[in-house]
Amino acid sequence: MKYAKNILETIGNTPLVKINTLTKDLPCLVLSKYETFNPGNSTKDRMALKMIEDAEADGRLKPGGTIIEGTSGNTGMGLALAAIVKGYKCVFVISDKQSKEKMDILRAVGAKVVVCPTNVEPTDPRSYYSVSKRLSEETPNSWYVNQYDNPSNAAAHYESTGPEIWEQTNGKVTHFVVGVGTGGTISGVGKYLKEQNPNIKVWGVDTYGSVFKKYHETGEFDENEIYPYITEGIGEDILPENVDFSLIDGFTKVTDKDAAIYTQKLAKVEGMFLGNSAGSAIKGVLQLKEHFTKDDVVVVLFHDHGSRYVGKMFNDEWMRERGFIEDKITTAEDLVKNTEAQDLVTVKTEELVSHAIERMKKYKISQIPVEDSTGFVGAIDEADLLRMYIENKDISDLPIKDVMHKPFPVVGKSTAIEAISKLFNRDNNAVLVKLDNGTHQIITKYDIISAL
Repeated sequence: MKYAKNILETIGNTPLVKINTLTKDLPCLVLSKYETFNPGNSTKDRMALKMIEDAEADGRLKPGGTIIEGTSGNTGMGLALAAIVKGYKCVFVISDKQSKEKMDILRAVGAKVVVCPTNVEPTDPRSYYSVSKRLSEETPNSWYVNQYDNPSNAAAHYESTGPEIWEQTNGKVTHFVVGVGTGGTISGVGKYLKEQNPNIKVWGVDTYGSVFKKYHETGEFDENEIYPYITEGIGEDILPENVDFSLIDGFTKVTDKDAAIYTQKLAKVEGMFLGNSAGSAIKGVLQLKEHFTKDDVVVVLFHDHGSRYVGKMFNDEWMRERGFIEDKITTAEDLVKNTEAQDLVTVKTEELVSHAIERMKKYKISQIPVEDSTGFVGAIDEADLLRMYIENKDISDLPIKDVMHKPFPVVGKSTAIEAISKLFNRDNNAVLVKLDNGTHQIITKYDIISAL
């Protein structure tokens, strides 16, 4: 019978899969090293097992110990699987920008998860680097993994991923492209491949908000380049010891938007249900088009699985909120299509100003149409109320008809955005859209700006 003695024996030997449609305009053959076939669904399984085995061998990790690590999710999963088989406990520290799915998966395999804020300095005691170190100091019989500086990280890819790529391409690989986070994958694979053929080019994919690209090109660690970003699993605000810049021929940066869009495209066009960094990686390959010829064989590594991003990159509402879905918005109907099911908030002429204020607070809006039995007869907005309150502190007891200004303009659903924009001025902050069912919706300046 042929079977694995435990789940850890299934790590590695992942397939190379050709990318067909997204790379059709490139002159070269593009193959993906499809790491989701690992049991923890990511390339991190390789280095997680290697780091544990090396720590066991030299006594850093003792029987019954607790494994502590700061992770974006995938390393934690690999460590957790090995810990289950080998009998260790796990505590993982994760930043709050990571997907809920990642946190839930880590808890599902028995790990304790501690969530830390993303937008703090690495040296801040609240950062996931600092919290990981503190927990390791406070927890008896624990081992702090530190994947960023742990040499076993890169060694795992030197010993397994690199040789697999070389063998699977029959030594014909000419370029290796991969997203860079801890640096273990690019450094381990890059070292092995360049030992086989020094002419192989190794390219890192970076993200905006990370320091790698500029540091590689100039040697300057520019703190002004550090700012929050959405892309998960790549980029850093530190320089991990595992990043061997001497092995890297260059970096290309990919935006959060492109990373998210191409993550969806891989699924919808290639049938590859992958994680956020895969979108960055394939867009990075496309950005490097000028570096490839018809004889080249480009291998791009895809780190993890799409199931960890269902609530984010694969959720159109999440994508739309961040401006990552480019809906075609040209008319009034396009602007209000997401609010058609909501009733328009209005106020009657005989109601008191206090009623309007209550509705503004409840619905978090800045302007309200005023109506009577004949239809819309006026409007009121927060600027009016503020100005009038300064003049009269008892304004809240006045009827709306005494403080309202002229009604908002009403347009048809097919009115062009350009025409609507011209209706906004110093005295008018909104436009009403009449829909086919006779109801109305409101368009504000903010709606116009959001559409842009």
